[in-house]
Amino acid sequence: MMKGNHIGIGVSGGIAAYKIAGLVSTLVQEGATVDVLMTDAAKKFITPLTFSSLTARPVFDDQWSQIDGHEPQHIKIANSLSVLLIAPCTMDMLAKLNHGRTNDAVSLVVSAIDRETTPVILAPSMNTVMMKQPATQRNISMLKDDGFTVLDSEYGWQACRAIGEGRMPEKEALLEVIKQTLSRKNEISY
Repeated sequence: MMKGNHIGIGVSGGIAAYKIAGLVSTLVQEGATVDVLMTDAAKKFITPLTFSSLTARPVFDDQWSQIDGHEPQHIKIANSLSVLLIAPCTMDMLAKLNHGRTNDAVSLVVSAIDRETTPVILAPSMNTVMMKQPATQRNISMLKDDGFTVLDSEYGWQACRAIGEGRMPEKEALLEVIKQTLSRKNEISY
């Protein structure tokens, strides 16, 4: 199912970023081409070297650098993707996407995606109090209205020693959502 698909994985700065390495590895093993996009904050939790080693591709982590040719990188990546998953999608990333800010590699690529042809999936992940903030809930609601697929966070233990909503879905759940999204997309294109 993954063979021939080009999957984008956007990583923003949350502790759950470490979980994404396993997802990226699985996607590659199943035959997908995977491009990883990272914010500066994400690089505080996991390095680009981890992802470039897993994908055998450069990581797009600086909107001012050219990593492949002379075409603007964010446009080239956006046009090549079958689907984009942003996980973890932090409170800050939700706000950026809701307000159209593009000051990092992840949000810049999102700005260049035609969501009518390329689905964008968001996996919010943050502390339970942050998840309950009115601004977070408002941003999630507005992003859904704008055509983003926003996954429900999970309930459980968090790195900040809290228990509650805000955990990023596990690798298997994220993989299943990607597969379902690709399946629906393929049904529509026939």
